[in-house]
Amino acid sequence: AMAGWGWARSVRGLLLDVSGVLYDSGADGGVPIAGSAEAVRRIKASGLKLQLCTNETQATREDFVRKLRALGFDVSVAEVTAPAPAACRLLRERGLRPHLLVHHDLLPEFAEIDKTSPNCVVLGDAAENFTYANLNEAFRLLIGMEKPVLISLGKGRYYKEIDGLKLDVGAYMKALEYACDVQAEVVGKPAKRFFESALAELGVPAEQAIMIGDDIVSDVGGAQQCGMRALQVRTGKYRPSDENHPEVKPDAYVNNLAEAVDIILQQL
Repeated sequence: AMAGWGWARSVRGLLLDVSGVLYDSGADGGVPIAGSAEAVRRIKASGLKLQLCTNETQATREDFVRKLRALGFDVSVAEVTAPAPAACRLLRERGLRPHLLVHHDLLPEFAEIDKTSPNCVVLGDAAENFTYANLNEAFRLLIGMEKPVLISLGKGRYYKEIDGLKLDVGAYMKALEYACDVQAEVVGKPAKRFFESALAELGVPAEQAIMIGDDIVSDVGGAQQCGMRALQVRTGKYRPSDENHPEVKPDAYVNNLAEAVDIILQQL
């Protein structure tokens, strides 16, 4: 596995996906992936910079970090790049007033945003909130707009929870795109602007950063399009078929985050 890792010598910072890399989510808060909490400690002890780059939209960053800390991860809110704050920046910049179809627990992230007479729809991983009535309400708003604006907090197809795979926001985004003949704007991975924000917060240029994720398209493909190296872990939603992906070829496969950190630290 060591062959061909010479490029890791120049690394100064790591971007880590969270769900499927640090832990598998679930109803009771989830379970850490073996060795991952220790791996985060080792990254920090090594002097490498660390930023969590997540498409998590079921919780505010504060609640998300609280949950991760309870699972044994030494992380802070400042170390989390997530779609909701990025979406709020975009809404403010463009004078957009959203109708929110998001998880109830995410609503505090949008507390300061004007939501009167909406002129766009913001879609997040609403989970149980993805009812027919709620999707239809979002559809009616969009179809009634002269220039419909649909903003999606990610475009993942599915993710892994303890009890199995779960449909992600991208499936519902596609439904609304199709029904309204509109192209969604994605805030979150794999959008280039989102990775660039994460790199800016990491304080490291793309060529000195490595992205580690379980999603071949959003994590690995998205990071590589920004000029980063990207590793695929064989945890989380990883499936053996990912290794034959027609477009995306990771810079390396690792069994888990702990193994990735072992190899990277050996190069330094």
